[in-house]
Amino acid sequence: MKTAHLSTPIGTLELQGDEKGLVSLSFIDASESNTTAIPKVLQPVASQLREYFEGKRTQFDLKLSPEGSDFQKKVWNALQTIPYGKTTSYQDMANALGNPKVIRAAAAANGKNPIAIIVPCHRVIGTDGSLTGYTGGLHRKKWLLEHESPVKQGVLF
Repeated sequence: MKTAHLSTPIGTLELQGDEKGLVSLSFIDASESNTTAIPKVLQPVASQLREYFEGKRTQFDLKLSPEGSDFQKKVWNALQTIPYGKTTSYQDMANALGNPKVIRAAAAANGKNPIAIIVPCHRVIGTDGSLTGYTGGLHRKKWLLEHESPVKQGVLF
């Protein structure tokens, strides 16, 4: 397993992966600096994340290898269908999974997503439009949603 740290506008990200793909992408609160030599298996991840934060990338094209239950993987796959700049609710996710009653299980699986940003769990909000929990912190969720918003705050067209 290879590890790298990447500084971003919303904090340091820790990337972990191997030849099978990216296993985890998480926020770390330690003041780790960029890894000077990104391991080869993580270079595409670092490159695409830089493009995302520069506003040049709206979709990721990476091999992913998260570890979880079959249900969790089903939820994480569903998360990847939420388009850039859009949001969905936990209830809509449960409905899309084929059972409106799995809302709590879907929310729990969403919270266990090991690959932040790339598997966009930040795009899931409350039915009332509220920003609900986010493992990386609500301030980061807010930043990511504003970053992806088709209407940029304070920008006139």
